[in-house]
Amino acid sequence: MAQTTNDIKNGSVLNLDGQLWTVVKFQHVKPGKGPAFVRTTIKNVLSGKQVERTFNAGMKVDFETVDNRDLQYSYRDGDNFVFMDMTTYDQVMIPSALIGDQEKYLLEGTECQISFHDGTPLQVQLPASVLLKVTHTEPGLQGNRSNAGTKPATVETGAEIQVPLFITEGEVVKVDTRDGSYLGRETK
Repeated sequence: MAQTTNDIKNGSVLNLDGQLWTVVKFQHVKPGKGPAFVRTTIKNVLSGKQVERTFNAGMKVDFETVDNRDLQYSYRDGDNFVFMDMTTYDQVMIPSALIGDQEKYLLEGTECQISFHDGTPLQVQLPASVLLKVTHTEPGLQGNRSNAGTKPATVETGAEIQVPLFITEGEVVKVDTRDGSYLGRETK
């Protein structure tokens, strides 16, 4: 559906030259001289590449409808991840390329938001943080402060993260899925 650049908002999906782009950031600019324009940061839905793009205010652009659905991760099947829609119990196969590095934080039963366009999955968004059990870490040496009081730890998904020295094997830690940083430990 054709609308104008005045309708752009964060999260809008635009069809530019046959490719889908998500608006990450936008700013309407009205300079003292000259016409108004819209400065945007857009991200290619398929490749993930981000670019800066400026549009004239009021210019017609094609907006696309994207269906965001909450699905629960079930299991991995070869090169695909199988997710289940908990309302219809339909199983959806998502190619591993859409998951990418997020796989390190994906546990069975994790609720993810998956964006679809015309029935084709476009992107998978994990929750901002997940709880993971530490399966291996060395004991923390109290005198060792050369690495700011952190040590490597392996969590149940196989990912290696940096945790404080007091974390021991078997503890459950909260991990940021965007950068893999330690956010805290889960207390019983």
